[in-house]
Amino acid sequence: MPSLQESVAQEAAAAVEAVPHLADALVTEALSIAAARVGARRDSILAANDADVAGAADGLDAGALDRLCLDGQRLEAIEAQLHELAALPPLEREIDSWRLSNGLEVSERRIPIGVVGANFEARPNVAVDVAGQLLKSLNGAVLRTGGAALGTVTALVDEVLRPALAEAGLPPEAVGLVRSPDREGARVLVSLPRLVPLVILRGSGETTAALARHAAEQGVRTLAHAEGGGVLYVAASADPRKVEALVEASLDRLGVCNRLNLLLVDRAAAAMLERVVPLLARLGIEPRGTERARAHAEMATLDVRLGHEWANDADRVATVSVDVVDGPEEAVAIANGETSALAATIVCEDADVAEIFLGRYRGTAAFWQASTRFTDGFVLTGAPETGINVDWVPGPRGPVTYRDLWLRQYRVVGDGTQRR
Repeated sequence: MPSLQESVAQEAAAAVEAVPHLADALVTEALSIAAARVGARRDSILAANDADVAGAADGLDAGALDRLCLDGQRLEAIEAQLHELAALPPLEREIDSWRLSNGLEVSERRIPIGVVGANFEARPNVAVDVAGQLLKSLNGAVLRTGGAALGTVTALVDEVLRPALAEAGLPPEAVGLVRSPDREGARVLVSLPRLVPLVILRGSGETTAALARHAAEQGVRTLAHAEGGGVLYVAASADPRKVEALVEASLDRLGVCNRLNLLLVDRAAAAMLERVVPLLARLGIEPRGTERARAHAEMATLDVRLGHEWANDADRVATVSVDVVDGPEEAVAIANGETSALAATIVCEDADVAEIFLGRYRGTAAFWQASTRFTDGFVLTGAPETGINVDWVPGPRGPVTYRDLWLRQYRVVGDGTQRR
C-alpha cells in the first residue's frame, strides 16, 4: 500500500500528464456535464454528506457544521454556478503584441500554470468552485479538504467532476484528490514543487499561515487565505440610518471572512454608539470596546488585539471589536496596520473624506456606503473564487478567479536573420 507521500505524488503526477490535453471548448463541455451530474447524483452526494455531518457532529462548532452541511438548495447552487462558469468566456490568451525594429514579432501571452493544489476547509462546495476555476484556466487540480468533508468531496470528485471530464473526452485525472483525512496530507501537498508549484490555501489563522511557511521552505508558492475580517469606519458625516443598515447587512453571517469584524467610529460621531450598541445586542452580537469606545457607550472590554478575527474564534464568534478614532487618517492607519487588509468600508456623506480613506486604504477591497460582505469573487466578477488572497505582494490579490490563474510568457517569431 503506497504511503501518503506516494499517493499524493501519484495524484499530482497523473494531473500533470492530463494538463496538455485540456482545451477551452472541451473544458466548457465538461463543466456543463458536471453541472448536470450534480443533479443526477443528488441522492448519492447527500448521503455522503449526511455521513460526514454525523461523523463530525461532536467535533465541529455550529458554524463549521453549517459550512459542511449540504442540502437540496445548496446542491442547486453548486449546479447553477457550474453552468454559469461554463458560460463565461475563456481566458484571452494573447495580452498584447508588437513588432520590433529588427522584424521580430513579439506577443505577450497567458499560459497555464500546470497543476495547482488547493487545501481548504471542510466545506464541500469549495471543491467544485476551486476545481472549476482551475479547469476553466486550463490548469489541473489536486484537492485536499478537511477530513470532516472527505466523504462528500470524494463523491463530488468521483461521481461528478471526473466522469464529466471523461465524457467530454478529457483525462479524468486532471482533478486529483488527497484521499486521506490525515492533516499531514496538507503538508505533503505543499511539498511537491516539481509537480505542484502553486497551492491555494484556504482556512483560518495560524494553521494556514504555518502551511504557507512550510510551503515556502519546500519551494512551493502559495495563494494564502489565512485571515479576514471586514472594517467599517463611521465618519463624522455618516448618516445614522446608513450606519445601522450597513452594520446589520455586514453581520448576516458570522462564520465568513468578509463580515463586520472591527467597527471604528469617528470621535465626532461617537454619539452614534448609543444607537449601534443596542442594535448589536438585538442582532445577538456582543460589542467589545477599547477604553476610548467604552467612554462613549457601555460594552465589554476588548481583551484581544484590535484586529482579532472573531469569525475564527469559535467560542466568541458573535462578537465585534469597537474603537473610537480621531479622523479618517487614524481609521485607515488602523485598517492597514491592525487587520488582515481584506476589506474596509467608510460610511460618510463627505466625498472628500471618503477619498482620503479610499485612497489610503491598501486592502484588497475598499467600499463607500456598501457592506464588506460584497468582497466575493462571484458577486464582484461573476466567477466563483478560489479564495481571497490578502498578500502584500504583486500577483493575484483579493478574490482570485480563473482570470488570475496563469503565467506570463513572451512568444517571439523571427525569420532566422535577426541578430543581437
